[in-house]
Amino acid sequence: MRATVIYGPHDVRIEDVPDPVLVHPTDAVVRVTHACICGSDLWAYQGVAKREPGQRIGHEFLGVVESTGADVTGVKPGDTVVAPFVWSDGSCEFCREGLHTSCPVGGFWGQPGSDGGQGQAVRVPYADGTLVKLPSGLGDAELVKILALSDVMSTGHHAALAAGVRKGATVAVVGDGAVGLCGVLAAHRLGAERIIALGRHDARTALARRFGATDVVPERGDEAVAVVRELTGGQGAHAVIEAVGTEQSMRTAIGVARDGGAVGFVGVPHGGSAGVDIGDMFGRNVALRGGVAPARAYIPELLADVLAGRLDPSPVFDSSVELDGVPGGYAAMNDRKALKVLVRPNGGSV
Repeated sequence: MRATVIYGPHDVRIEDVPDPVLVHPTDAVVRVTHACICGSDLWAYQGVAKREPGQRIGHEFLGVVESTGADVTGVKPGDTVVAPFVWSDGSCEFCREGLHTSCPVGGFWGQPGSDGGQGQAVRVPYADGTLVKLPSGLGDAELVKILALSDVMSTGHHAALAAGVRKGATVAVVGDGAVGLCGVLAAHRLGAERIIALGRHDARTALARRFGATDVVPERGDEAVAVVRELTGGQGAHAVIEAVGTEQSMRTAIGVARDGGAVGFVGVPHGGSAGVDIGDMFGRNVALRGGVAPARAYIPELLADVLAGRLDPSPVFDSSVELDGVPGGYAAMNDRKALKVLVRPNGGSV
């Protein structure tokens, strides 16, 4: 089969790789119909996050089950499924508590020795604990909506929950990438009364407003903190979503939080810990929660809303390519010419 591999900074290629096969009786093989490029993939593309030359890449996908091991009972060949960005057994203590990302036998797609989501097929370990079966007969538009649940929508939801978003709350969202925009959508879904989106790219802030943002703040750093505080009568936001992962974004998130509020951080940290001022947070009773999102715990709830027509994160996909176009998709996202690129490794056929 063909799949996306990364060799180094700005060196993403499409190559022939071995077809996935069942290794353990708990495995499944999924033919990928829909995948995408994540903003966190850009850290590897830029050389900030290290990868082994030739390592697979991509962690968001859905598709059709082609084969299953003898112990798999939850899905069968022909079923359409969506995978969260981490596999897990679904039965350990952490999985039962809804923290699938801490499963002792879990892992991330694209890690050494595993398939990446940006390929024609994937071997799925612990298929029963990982895959979520979808209703039959869904059209392409519905599948694209559901694809967002594999990571960015679930991650935005995780940030909103971690920040304590509630009905009537004022929420600030730091970051106008796909996760930040899904954080806006998640805050709106949870009933926030006011949502302040911090971003400076017109197309993205327009989408933030479409998703429920009531205010847009293009300033950055101390200027952004001052504007948010002015908008909130000097108090700040009850809940803050941090969706970038840099030192500046973390400082901004803590700075715009209201006393007694909370920051939900889901931006993959790259120097972000330097922005945590424990003394300031202590004095103002600001909480810090978040981390890697247990998407497998959230997908069923969010899926129900997608299927009912109450939730549509699909507008975050503003570009679409087939497999040969993936390297160009990385370049477009890196140059901010695309927000999030949809990938159809097999032409999108279900």
